[in-house]
Amino acid sequence: MPDRFSTATRIRALGAQAQARVYRATGRPRRPVLPRGRNRLTGRAALLALVVCALVVALAYPTRQYVAQRSQIADQRKQAEQARKRVEELREEKARWQDPEYVKTQARTRLHYVLPGETAYTVVTPSGAAARGDEAAGPRRGDSDNAARRPWYANLWDGVDHADAAAPAHR
Repeated sequence: MPDRFSTATRIRALGAQAQARVYRATGRPRRPVLPRGRNRLTGRAALLALVVCALVVALAYPTRQYVAQRSQIADQRKQAEQARKRVEELREEKARWQDPEYVKTQARTRLHYVLPGETAYTVVTPSGAAARGDEAAGPRRGDSDNAARRPWYANLWDGVDHADAAAPAHR
């Protein structure tokens, strides 16, 4: 017939019996034996908790570095993709500049070139108004920066005012 109790339980019972005999022999009152609770922290549990905490502390920094590096890699890939797109745009622009018709169109638009036999017209302000620095001569060089910052309707009204002031009075 197998034993119903484990070895640890039998040893505890023998220890309690021995303690009772010692107290009876000395004549002192016996302390009650308190049963051991299951919720007490054992040495193994404390060691396990210590190992888990050490692992968490040891792995926290490398994990943070790993996540940061993954984010940097994603940023670098995005920048590389943008650079590839920009290179492709520049290749397309270079190919356009190889076309003589495109070059002619750009020269006419940007540099005001004309073909032989064509007449070019350029509008200039009256020389007297420009020399005096009148407002009738149009906006000054520093005003172009301000015009870019102002709303379009303010520029429109300024243009109308300048045109009205530059027009000769008819009677």
